[in-house]
Amino acid sequence: MKITFPHMGNTYIALKAMFEELGAEVVLPPKSNKRTLELGTKYAPESICIPFKLTLGNYMESIEKGADTLFMWSGCDVCRIGYYQALHRNILKKLGYEFELICVEPFKSFQEIKEVLDKLKIVSNKKGYYHLIPIFVKGIQLIHRIDKLDELICRIRPRAVDSRVVEGLNNDFQQEILQARGCDEAVGIIKKYEEAFEGVQADSEGTIIKIGIIGEIYTVLDPFINQDLVKNLGHMGVEVHCSVTASEFIREQIDFLPFVYSNKEAIHQWARPYLDREIGGHARHSIGNAVRFGEEAFDGVIHLMPFTCMPEIVAQSILPTIEREKNIPVLKLILDEMTGIGGYQTRVEAFVDLLRRRKLGKNLCKHI
Repeated sequence: MKITFPHMGNTYIALKAMFEELGAEVVLPPKSNKRTLELGTKYAPESICIPFKLTLGNYMESIEKGADTLFMWSGCDVCRIGYYQALHRNILKKLGYEFELICVEPFKSFQEIKEVLDKLKIVSNKKGYYHLIPIFVKGIQLIHRIDKLDELICRIRPRAVDSRVVEGLNNDFQQEILQARGCDEAVGIIKKYEEAFEGVQADSEGTIIKIGIIGEIYTVLDPFINQDLVKNLGHMGVEVHCSVTASEFIREQIDFLPFVYSNKEAIHQWARPYLDREIGGHARHSIGNAVRFGEEAFDGVIHLMPFTCMPEIVAQSILPTIEREKNIPVLKLILDEMTGIGGYQTRVEAFVDLLRRRKLGKNLCKHI
């Protein structure tokens, strides 16, 4: 079996390690790029969102490299991710590709976790639960460690005396982690780079702007689709906090277990005055986290959403009220294959400049 999966930020590290532990050969697609998007856009329905187009392109490039099994996660409610796997299958079959597709549904009960493990049995050549459960747990723990490393980089980057050191370490990490095999090797490399990033010389004199990023999970986590927003903001002196992460998303699925905690209930509480029910995707999280960032005195919020994403369109309509009531500026960015880097970057730079001037004005008022 030669298994592959779509890219979504750094989640490939944990998926690759977990499948290797299960005994499968992993065919990693090239990181999403212009060709990936062109392939997906060419064969996807015109009005569907850009995450679908990129994941379709990921699959096509992986099959070209020899993959024969596709792995995908699904969703529920009104978000179209629940239809991804069916549409992917139909499009790829019509193009003449031969493959097997393994789709994992959201797991919010012991029975649904068992169904996930049954899917992983296929990958592991039908090994028993005693073999699968420890690997499943190690994979989840690895995703958590990756997210913690990303958070550390977001804290270090805007404070670094020389930001080139940060990017050099990050590039070295990306190269080295590709060579790791299995969860234990990956964890060892992450620990090594945690120490390296902690040792980066910091500048304590600069004014740090804090921005929270909210929105649909794929557009928040994947640097190609958001045009390296997190890194670029860091170089502008911005400490970035991403409101949705892969590890938090998984914790929210299994927080019915007594030893697992997620922020889901707190986020729902923040969102309740504005949106008190699930409408699909991460819309409720976008609203709840926008309120949280306002109450925690962040300088601003950036809302990312794919063009035509219905849950985030609903969230977008509510955000002006939160912006006014919580006194926090919100920049809304809609992303698709036509998004131009020039105009996009100009809007981000202008927003950061506005926040910096706003913060300077507040600080001056305190001293008057």
